[in-house]
Amino acid sequence: MLKRSDVRNFCIIAHVDHGKSTLADRLLELTNTVEKRAMRDQMLDQMDLERERGITIKLQPVTMKYAYNGASYTLNLIDTPGHIDFTYEVSRSLSAVEGAVLLVDATQGIQAQTLANWNLSREQNLKVIPALNKIDLPNADVEGNRRSLANLLNVSENDVILVSAKTGEGVGALLDSVIEKLPPPSFSEVPTRALIFDSFYDEFLGVVAYVRIKEGALRAGARIIFLSNKEKTNVIEVGTLAPQRKKGEVLSSGDIGYVVTGLKNLEAVRVGDTIALDSGELPEPISGWKEVKPMVFASIYSEGGEDFEELRKGMSKLKLNDAALVWEVERSRVLGYGIRAGFLGLLHLEIIQERLKREYGITTVVTIPGVRYELLMTDGEIKHITSPSDWPEISSIREVKEPWIRAEIVCPKKYVGAVMQLIHERRGEYRATEYLPAGEGEWSEVSILKYFLPLSVILVDFYDQLKSVSSGFATLNYELDDYRPADVARLDIFLADELEEELSMIVYRDESYRRGRKVVIMLKELLPKQQFVLKIQAAIGGKIIAAERLSALRKDVTAKLYGGDVTRKRKLLEKQKKGKKKMALRGKGSVVVPPDVYLKLLKG
Repeated sequence: MLKRSDVRNFCIIAHVDHGKSTLADRLLELTNTVEKRAMRDQMLDQMDLERERGITIKLQPVTMKYAYNGASYTLNLIDTPGHIDFTYEVSRSLSAVEGAVLLVDATQGIQAQTLANWNLSREQNLKVIPALNKIDLPNADVEGNRRSLANLLNVSENDVILVSAKTGEGVGALLDSVIEKLPPPSFSEVPTRALIFDSFYDEFLGVVAYVRIKEGALRAGARIIFLSNKEKTNVIEVGTLAPQRKKGEVLSSGDIGYVVTGLKNLEAVRVGDTIALDSGELPEPISGWKEVKPMVFASIYSEGGEDFEELRKGMSKLKLNDAALVWEVERSRVLGYGIRAGFLGLLHLEIIQERLKREYGITTVVTIPGVRYELLMTDGEIKHITSPSDWPEISSIREVKEPWIRAEIVCPKKYVGAVMQLIHERRGEYRATEYLPAGEGEWSEVSILKYFLPLSVILVDFYDQLKSVSSGFATLNYELDDYRPADVARLDIFLADELEEELSMIVYRDESYRRGRKVVIMLKELLPKQQFVLKIQAAIGGKIIAAERLSALRKDVTAKLYGGDVTRKRKLLEKQKKGKKKMALRGKGSVVVPPDVYLKLLKG
């Protein structure tokens, strides 16, 4: 198979906030892909949400032209996210390229996602170029972190390129290394196969797919077929991104670009699928792309309850360019129709909620998130449960299993004791400790703590606690390990003797009393007063384990009195007391839980 010597396909991978997007900005400037007057910070971050938070959420490809040693080269770059919740974006990017730039912050050194991304690139057998960023900062430990990075990749220290994405220092040398060290893509005329690594929906163009042409070529007008579902369509337009869409004549083997399909069916185009020409015998689908399964599940409802159709359409469009997002329709007795969705983490959930609000104008209510449990029933059936409302009767369950993760926590050696204590409190199971020699100061020796942990224990406040005990230095990376037996049960919350399914949660039995007590106390503080005394109860299997009472909203019935005998005041108060008692005997009424209560319970 021939090589396209004038093309290099690569991505930038790094821990969050190590300077990927800033480096991409300098590459765009150096290659004159974007004019200086049109440049802005985080040029490849297309969403306002990304620029506001200073993080990359969506991968973004761009095609650049660069002259080197008298020859012109086409450089296809994919900028990737760094947060653990968006690792699937990195895996998709790696499947579309031949090499990667592994970027490390010279002030922070190797972090958890540095190791995770390095392992992902090795799984794909990619060539990796190490680079040390932020060398211009006064607190940068250049030599120490350069040595550490070289040891990790088992290369010479001279192979680690020193750059400052902010000032542009060393960026030219990095581009030269990309051309010199990364292998060119393979070239083949037939059969035509293209890997879809991302997509989005356009109101006028339909589904637009970002593709890497593995073999053959795609042109406008070609009849194509998607191999996973055999959906067929005609290509309306092809082109590259610079970084906006730039219409072209053809995408050839080795190219990265976009394909306008014109399809309005959002389910037809799947990330990870293979496009082929609809002519003759169909080729085999492209392998090697890793599908990532969601780990955290929560229900999403429109705040008003009447925007369900808009919510459903919005989720369908977000799913198009978010391969890890899975969802299905569900119905709540209180909140009406909504979406039960799966996410990779709490940040992923938060971003989806914010995008629904910004891009589709939908204000949502999110229930307490949980994980997927595996239940072995007494009749031998195996069920997978993601919602507490689907939890069966205790008597019908033989065994419950919960997901466990393999976690790696990277931190300076001085914080190891505090971090290990935190993980022990969260039911962690110790695996090993490794050390990476680094530089000076806090990072004089980097510890890598390896643990097994239940996924459920890191959902709510684990990140905050980890940062707290390590003075902000510790970072976490994890991946799903397997399912293990768990002694858990459903904790039900009753308001005025009515079950509130949206407040139900799965808890460990040995923590059930403490958790139930905490919830009822918080609800007493958060819920508005009613016209009657409100009973707040937590129960497991019908047994009340914690309870509180919220006093009734009292109207000042004596406000109209001015002077007179005190018996008049007592008479009115007694009348009010009898009315409250009568109301309690007739029924408690319905209690409307304010939407913000769910979020406050989650964060509390």
